[in-house]
Amino acid sequence: MLTRPVPLILLALLLILQGQLWLGRGSVTKVWQLQEQLQEQKKQNAQAELGIERSRAELRDLREGLEMVQERARREIGMVKANEIFVQIAK
Repeated sequence: MLTRPVPLILLALLLILQGQLWLGRGSVTKVWQLQEQLQEQKKQNAQAELGIERSRAELRDLREGLEMVQERARREIGMVKANEIFVQIAK
């Protein structure tokens, strides 16, 4: 008589565990979905990094370009900034 409930209990536990595996909060399908979302997020992050790097390069070029323009303007036409004193020594 006792041998009958044990297999039934074990079968019920097995069904519960299988249900959790396939349908529960940490189910296989949920893990697959999260992995796909992770891959998509990694792609978006890589694209954002490229955009950031392009912006940094553009900013660097603008800064260096402005410095070159200012230096040339100082040399050629004697440009001065606010609160600067321009002294030219003739040779």
